Amino acid sequence: MRRPDPFHWIAYAFGAGLPARNREWVLHDVTAPSWWLRHLARATVQLIPLLVLLYLVVPGPPWVRLMGALAGALIGYFYSVAYMNESAETRVGKAGYPVGSAAATREARRAPDDEEARRRYNAQWRD
Repeated sequence: MRRPDPFHWIAYAFGAGLPARNREWVLHDVTAPSWWLRHLARATVQLIPLLVLLYLVVPGPPWVRLMGALAGALIGYFYSVAYMNESAETRVGKAGYPVGSAAATREARRAPDDEEARRRYNAQWRD
């Protein structure tokens, strides 16, 4: 698995596809246990230029501009989280995997934990 260089990662954060050598890393990126944190990091990279522009362009006192940027950030994060799964599937699709691979990989990794939790639940409440 080969990580992308900083230039390619920034392009990837903005939605560009990565070279074929980073194919496995893309699947890891959207299926690792911290995949949702990685998604929020990419969203932050996307939002920062817009928020800085919003702060610089909106007229008024600094606190008004800051509140406008904060409101923009909240809306941006809201939509980012709302479409997190779709974004992950689009990324793996660009890497050459079939759509649905990210969700299936996350589910397969979670299955042993689910089985253990089911066993503990049954031992506690069903026996």
